[in-house]
Amino acid sequence: MKPIWIVDDDESIRWVLEKALARENLATKSFANARDAIAALEFDTPQVLVSDIRMPGASGLELLQTVKSRFPGLPVIIITAFSDLDSAVASFQGGAFEYLAKPFDIDKAVELIRRALEESLRETSVESGPSETPEILGQAPAMQEVFRAIGRLSQSNVTVLITGESGSGKELVARALHKHSPRAAQPFIALNTAAIPKDLLESELFGHERGAFTGAQTTRRGRFEQAENGTLFLDEIGDMPFDLQTRLLRVLSDGHFYRVGGHQPMKANVRVITATHQNLEQRVRDGLFREDLYHRLNVIRLRLPSLRERREDIPILVRHFLVQSARQLGVEAKRMSEPTMQFLSSLDLPGNVRQLENLCNWITVMAPGQTVEIKDLPLELTQGQGDGAAGEAAPAAVAQPHGGQVFEGPAPANGAPPGWIGLLELQAAGMLGAGQQEVMAVLGRQFESALIKTALKHTHGRKNDAAVRLGIGRNTITRKISELGIDGAKDD
Repeated sequence: MKPIWIVDDDESIRWVLEKALARENLATKSFANARDAIAALEFDTPQVLVSDIRMPGASGLELLQTVKSRFPGLPVIIITAFSDLDSAVASFQGGAFEYLAKPFDIDKAVELIRRALEESLRETSVESGPSETPEILGQAPAMQEVFRAIGRLSQSNVTVLITGESGSGKELVARALHKHSPRAAQPFIALNTAAIPKDLLESELFGHERGAFTGAQTTRRGRFEQAENGTLFLDEIGDMPFDLQTRLLRVLSDGHFYRVGGHQPMKANVRVITATHQNLEQRVRDGLFREDLYHRLNVIRLRLPSLRERREDIPILVRHFLVQSARQLGVEAKRMSEPTMQFLSSLDLPGNVRQLENLCNWITVMAPGQTVEIKDLPLELTQGQGDGAAGEAAPAAVAQPHGGQVFEGPAPANGAPPGWIGLLELQAAGMLGAGQQEVMAVLGRQFESALIKTALKHTHGRKNDAAVRLGIGRNTITRKISELGIDGAKDD
């Protein structure tokens, strides 16, 4: 992570912020004036920039303008005096993340910087994407047809609709189309429209202006802006709410959209690739999907085969996923015995490639030996769905390899309980392999919620006492309890 830049001509302000952020294990870099910070931007960029508004020479607003012209996603916090309302308004108009009014509470300042840091890391994660496109493996004739189609379509900007069962690898195909296209150097942005609540999806797609709705504390770029000049992949498009389909049709028709609460039209230069496991023609007949949008999306259709249609690829995929999982956990890769490989190749695996990958992740942690036998597989596979749910040693008590659930309950009797770090790594690997977005935010919320709930139980609901035990501030635990929807807390 890059350092946080502090730009202020007041040495005492710089010193206070440096010390406070150092206590949070956050690196900083300080400048006494805006001119030096602007010069440093030629060679490096911060994760977050905090700047005073009034300094000798160039002002904080000039620095803000320079930063936003070069790095629009970089959060900038402006420090201003209480009496300087005009400057505060100007800073927001210039795209500032937030402002700090002097004199400020140092805890609140750190909290604000942390919020900006989370936004910056989210932007960085979305814009940079994975450093390498995951491989699409397959020797089956059905997959060779897919590879040929990718080769023909990759150099085109035409809209592609990818169909296939859940877990069949639709996002991997979309990434391959992007990787081999003229847009490869630009962002690839993926969004599962079924995973976002309806009331948040519009903001997620198109962004929002500050104050557009309750909780919109800052202006936020949507996925269309993040994907500018690149590719936007909309998964599970068949589940998109009907009113949002109209807005998407508008973007596809003329390339323009508005942020939520905005009045300035935005221009999008984005290649759109969509995917669904549903029958869109039937949804059109049922009145759940716009026919005009269907025709806009269905320019080129690419169907992915299920794993049942390419069983000869299962051994290749299993070996690949076992090596990948072992590398992520820093252990030696497991091997499948020949009977076990034949058994897996005979299964239907309704979750397709994603289920197979999660199964390999599970095997890497849970199988007792280096060579995996049929008896080492989850009971749900060897004895039928749910047969092993009652046994004390049932793997289902720890995790199901196809569902991506958080690990809970007792460990199996055929081995020592794995450490929670290993389980966390496995959970993260499964979520990343399934193409889930914002994995750090999801797991981070679960981690924080578990810690705070446990501390509140230990202190009989006294939140201030719990904050002391956890080593966090009273304001922080109050905010977290509210954000995470935790019940049962009370003031000491």
